[in-house]
Amino acid sequence: MVASNYKRIVIKIGSSLLVSPESGLKHAWLQSLADDVSKLRDSGSEVIIVSSGAIALGRGLLGLQKKSLKLEENQASAAVGQIQLSRAYAEAFGKFGGTTGQVLLTLSDTEQRRRYLNARETIFTLLKLKAIPIINENDTVATSEIRYGDNDRLAARVATMAGADLLILL
Repeated sequence: MVASNYKRIVIKIGSSLLVSPESGLKHAWLQSLADDVSKLRDSGSEVIIVSSGAIALGRGLLGLQKKSLKLEENQASAAVGQIQLSRAYAEAFGKFGGTTGQVLLTLSDTEQRRRYLNARETIFTLLKLKAIPIINENDTVATSEIRYGDNDRLAARVATMAGADLLILL
């Protein structure tokens, strides 16, 4: 499989690839990803990234190391981590002349027709403007009843929503 043969690619990035519990964000790994994605884009592919990592990054920054957190601690971790994660993506892709756009979704955003169409149009517009959509679940407002549960499911929904030719789960 040669990824550059596909027009639209969704890449899902897991938390453990991006964030180390000991040292935080894995900058070298993210920079390598940005290099690879930039090469795909240079070959004509459109790339959408579904990224985990906000809660893991925020936990470390807030000093919340215990395994099981309360809902509000997870939401606070997401709020702190999402800012850092978005900045890291912008900086990594900026080194290759890329622009990123953050799209935060909940399960409801992909199940309610109007919100689904709005989210899809935002993604399409970012791609048309040559920006890289960085999508994550909006964990600051998601509760167990309205969560995807993991970003693999969110990535599959985004791939369908965006009409992707290829979904890569990392």
